[in-house]
Amino acid sequence: MIECCVAFFMFFCVKFIVMFKDFALIYFCGMLGLAVTTSCSKNKEATTSYPTLTGKKPIIIGHRGLPGFYPDHTIEGYTAAIKAGADFIEPDLVVTKDKILVCRHEPMLSGTTDVSMHPEFADRKMVRRVDGVDYNDWFACDFTLAELKTLKAIQPLPERPQQYNGRFDIPTFEEVIALVKSSSKTEGRTIGIYPETKHPTFHEKLNLHVTDLLMDALEKAGWNSAAAPVFVQSFEVSNLQYIRNTRKSTLKLIQLFDAFDVNKDGTMNMTAPNGQPYDFVEKGDPRTYNDLATDAGMDFIKTYANGIGPWKPYIQPYTFTDANGDNKPDDINNDGIIDNRDFHELPANDFIARAHKRGLQVHPYTFRDEPKRLLKDYENDPLVEYKRFFDLGIDGVFTDFTPTAYMARSK
Repeated sequence: MIECCVAFFMFFCVKFIVMFKDFALIYFCGMLGLAVTTSCSKNKEATTSYPTLTGKKPIIIGHRGLPGFYPDHTIEGYTAAIKAGADFIEPDLVVTKDKILVCRHEPMLSGTTDVSMHPEFADRKMVRRVDGVDYNDWFACDFTLAELKTLKAIQPLPERPQQYNGRFDIPTFEEVIALVKSSSKTEGRTIGIYPETKHPTFHEKLNLHVTDLLMDALEKAGWNSAAAPVFVQSFEVSNLQYIRNTRKSTLKLIQLFDAFDVNKDGTMNMTAPNGQPYDFVEKGDPRTYNDLATDAGMDFIKTYANGIGPWKPYIQPYTFTDANGDNKPDDINNDGIIDNRDFHELPANDFIARAHKRGLQVHPYTFRDEPKRLLKDYENDPLVEYKRFFDLGIDGVFTDFTPTAYMARSK
């Protein structure tokens, strides 16, 4: 009991220090809180029944590593997420010109690297179409691995710590696999990997076979089986079906759900380019993610996947105040900006129950600590949001702040 109280105190130390964005202190306090919660959390989790599909505790997925503190997709960020208690780390995969898998959130590089500061690559900037949208940017597919290794990662969100910009390399998928395997030994627990194939249709059109490269890498690692500590995820459908039906793999597969926005009535807005799997767009298949969220859609997903990774409002819808009837949210907290603090919950739906009925796991994204990313109902406390979703029965969480997710699961 005393240890749990100390852990609770340490969590609020972390919250206080975040205001000053001093990562060294944040991480020290977070790790101290993690250490003192170990014994009480293990005792609790050994006796607690969770409303998950299996009754086991929900998994914690370090989304892009630990991007609340580090730049996305770096060995340093992945390592920190593992040290903070992540069960899985999530590398997003794109392909280089010489057909090597590297970890970036998108094939576009300017948002997460210092490529714009490299005059030797100025002529690589070009317009390419990704999922029906034109981007004027630098693309990983126009660089060799050796060239990408001259770039450094940067933090894409200005409100998050910037002191690590320009310090860390862009890792390959093979390097991340090696990290996970070595960390499992040093940590004394199995750590998993949760790769996402980014924009498979885009890559396939360039003869960069991202799904085959992924499968080859997993086979080389000895991880092409249902028992492997691996989930493979995609917003598209065909490449997951390819893994299951053509590559004859029993890997755990997760169908991601996207959306453009949330309508005032809490329904999901299917405006392009986020409303459909892009392979559906290419094939003329009219189904949207809303269609995949129906009973018939989940029955279809069950034919090739083991679970669903939905945006959070598919499970917990929300709405906004619209006093003047202009169909736009009002600034209810009068801070001069519209963000999640101006939205509030509607009753949770039966998404999880319907998925579980079909044996599908549910891993929603993305959980974040910043007050502007929390609904009004959570009163600036991310622990409230985690508890809400844990109580609803989710099987895992994608989080930018692994220490907070671990703390929430331990309470």
